[in-house]
Amino acid sequence: MIKKIGDETKNWIKEAIRRGYSDREISTLLIQNGYGIVDIADCLKIAHSLLGNVRFKPREEQLALSLGSSFKEIKENKKEELKPEARFEQEIQTSFPEFGFTEKPFQEIKIKQRFPSLIKRNYAPPRDTQFAHEVREVAVQLKDVRREVAKVLIGQEDVVDSLLCAILCDGHVLLEGIPGIAKTLLVRALAKASGCFEKRIQFTVDLLPSDIIGITTYTPERGFETIKGPIFANFVIADEINRSPPKTQSALIESMQEKQVTIAKETYPLPLPFFVMATDNPLESSGVYDLPEAQIDRFLFKIIMGYPKSREEEKRIMDTNITLNKFEDFNLKPILSAEKIIEMQRIVKKVYIDEKLKDYIFNIVKKSRTKDFKYGEFIDWGGSPRATIGLFIASKAWALMQGREYVIPEDIRTISPYVLRHRIILNYKARAEGLNPDKVIDEILRIVSV
Repeated sequence: MIKKIGDETKNWIKEAIRRGYSDREISTLLIQNGYGIVDIADCLKIAHSLLGNVRFKPREEQLALSLGSSFKEIKENKKEELKPEARFEQEIQTSFPEFGFTEKPFQEIKIKQRFPSLIKRNYAPPRDTQFAHEVREVAVQLKDVRREVAKVLIGQEDVVDSLLCAILCDGHVLLEGIPGIAKTLLVRALAKASGCFEKRIQFTVDLLPSDIIGITTYTPERGFETIKGPIFANFVIADEINRSPPKTQSALIESMQEKQVTIAKETYPLPLPFFVMATDNPLESSGVYDLPEAQIDRFLFKIIMGYPKSREEEKRIMDTNITLNKFEDFNLKPILSAEKIIEMQRIVKKVYIDEKLKDYIFNIVKKSRTKDFKYGEFIDWGGSPRATIGLFIASKAWALMQGREYVIPEDIRTISPYVLRHRIILNYKARAEGLNPDKVIDEILRIVSV
């Protein structure tokens, strides 16, 4: 008979996640002690939700992804005689001694012999109290930013988190979604809550590069003078960027990469922080231009923004939509400032990442290049070194958002689709089979272990 997970065990699951243990380690131990796969997945989902990890999915294949090669072994052995509850508590004490238990270990050898993957790994560096305080302070401030954005934007918490993560990385975001789901409103709200100023550029077929970066003009009264374009802002919304030809799209390349623009013979620095969120219209095939691969690669993340998730969310949107209310009526308060964001970006660089996790990042990207797995035949080009750099810095930022001063494997798995979905280029076979990059990424994460 499969045991039910009680409140005490649920609290232990949350504490284990908070201390950096992976879902794989937690799930293996619970299944070994007679708990059901479905119950474990549900409890992990709730625990991750309470702790702010929004991407966890309570499906059996997600649990299989987390457990890796042990999943099949556990399913085959789960009909064995179950251990009593006291035995379970003692096994917890053995595998997680840092929780404060002092009992003598008697099951550790047996656990490691049966499940070699359940060897405790410590990804945390030596404790730095001052830095830990800075990290907690940043996590609290980001939570306040989310709360301010939620005044005007209903739902879409995962999209908000991904944009905050990109800002912490000093990166840019390509946001794909149908019209009418508040993409522009999201960036306006985020800019307001961040204490920065934003500009919006509507891309059209007749838009010129000079309309974006600015021009040098001459008048008899004033002589030559430079008129700066809307690119000179902290947050730039490039709305429907694929409506303009590549010549115009490329006007963003220097600004995104070098944080500067060249007008005539002069180079001008852009205000910092500088963040570009470009929206991509996925519905139409006429009157639009695909972005050049060189420019797509400049975006740290590609985010897919979908419909509201529930009836309640959409009903709230009806009552508080921007058509009935002015943006100013929501009274959003600036939680951060440009200087504070730059300081947060500095803190991100100090977040610790273990050498094993650097190898894990490399192996994920390498697998997309070697193509020696199930969906390898559908890949034209794998991730570039910029993909490796993106996973490296984004995993640090995601750990910081969770209030941790070090990276764990779950951080890398969470941000991998954001970083890789626009860098893994699929061939025509994939389009014919209806295969998208996210499915390829899920398979890579399933077969590549830490």
